[in-house]
Amino acid sequence: MALDKMKNLSLEDNILRAELGEVQGIPVTEGTSAIWDQLWNFKARPDDLLIATYAKAGTTWTQEIVDMIQQNGDIEKCRRASTYKRQPFLEWYIPGSSPLHYSGLKLAEAMPSPRTMKTHLPVQLVPPSFWEQNCKIIYVARNAKDNLVSYYHFHRMNKALPDPGTVEEFTEKFMNGEVLWGSWYDHVKGWWKAKDKHRILYLFYEDMKENPKREILKILKFLEKNLDEEVLNKIIHNTSFEVMKDNPMTNYTKDFEGIMDHSVSPFMRKGAVGDWKNYFTVAQNKKFDQDYKKKMADTSLVFRTEL
Repeated sequence: MALDKMKNLSLEDNILRAELGEVQGIPVTEGTSAIWDQLWNFKARPDDLLIATYAKAGTTWTQEIVDMIQQNGDIEKCRRASTYKRQPFLEWYIPGSSPLHYSGLKLAEAMPSPRTMKTHLPVQLVPPSFWEQNCKIIYVARNAKDNLVSYYHFHRMNKALPDPGTVEEFTEKFMNGEVLWGSWYDHVKGWWKAKDKHRILYLFYEDMKENPKREILKILKFLEKNLDEEVLNKIIHNTSFEVMKDNPMTNYTKDFEGIMDHSVSPFMRKGAVGDWKNYFTVAQNKKFDQDYKKKMADTSLVFRTEL
């Protein structure tokens, strides 16, 4: 098995596959840990909007919805640049002078207000200035099983992330919180708790899939924006999975060439609820459910794993 794996790894894989760093016990990329002090001291502004999620929980989708709202449904404006340039990924840092270099922090600092940014940080690692400035935050949570499967495929196609190993190996790592950005369980629970003290709109991926209009209206209200029915319908259409999958400004096919391999698995893969059933064996599912029950016993949070 190990030998087969070795054969499948190209030299490029070996060079690019990220090593994990750590911040306050949370696994992050080495790039993130290298700039941690600057990140922690980031100066938020009162009109900043932060979109926070655990990785692969509907982040890009939410970012596009928000941008379309902010641009009043103007498709051309929303295609001015790729998602990660329009709304900087705060903690993401790829050093160097190559075209692949990226510093979400520098991008955000140079941006005029009002800014929209994205993060996968657990609530305790969010730079304190966001709380001090009472910024609005939209958090999106996705059920653990679908989140895990999507994250596994993302690791397979994105060479800037550690090698996920087999689905079984990755499931163990996920359950133990030994993956980038740490424990899914702590992440969703931490943000759920924080919503009672801060201006946080907590949304669920499954609700967004079930009734996008209803959830987009919640975002509109939270952002204190009014849009007419025509613009709203335009936003619903243009942020559908099918449209976004074909949009080079949201599907990452034009960016990070050599890092993201869409032939392994597309960045926008299925966007479905319940895909985990294609991956979990009966035994795995039972083990996962027992572990889940223990880890989620101390929260009122409830997730749907199918629609």
